[in-house]
This record gives sequence, structure tokens and C-alpha cells, in this order.
Amino acid sequence: MALRNFNRPDDFLDAAREMADSGRPALARLLVEEAANRTSDPREAARIRDEWLGPNHHTGD
Repeated sequence: MALRNFNRPDDFLDAAREMADSGRPALARLLVEEAANRTSDPREAARIRDEWLGPNHHTGD
């Protein structure tokens, strides 16, 4: 397993894709949430959540 360097939201999204592809949806969701949390633009963060989690997701905000 390769070591990852998580510096950008895209790094978290790449890892989320890997987790989703390997049948680990809970980990994928956590990585997507972290990617959105690390995105400085609120509209982009909402787009990430909508794309990955659907329009009816709840973030606890």
C-alpha cells in the first residue's frame, strides 16, 4: 500500500474514489466530507457534497 500525502481536497477525493471502488463506502463518505471541509469556497464544498452524497445529504451544520 502506497503512502499518501493529503494536502489538497483533491487528495481526499482521490482516496474516496479508491475506497468507494474497493467497497468501503463509509470511509469514502468520511474522505468526501473532509475534502469538502478543506475547500475554501462554500459553493465548491456544496458541489462536492452534492456530487458524492446526493442533494439530500445532511452535514450537521
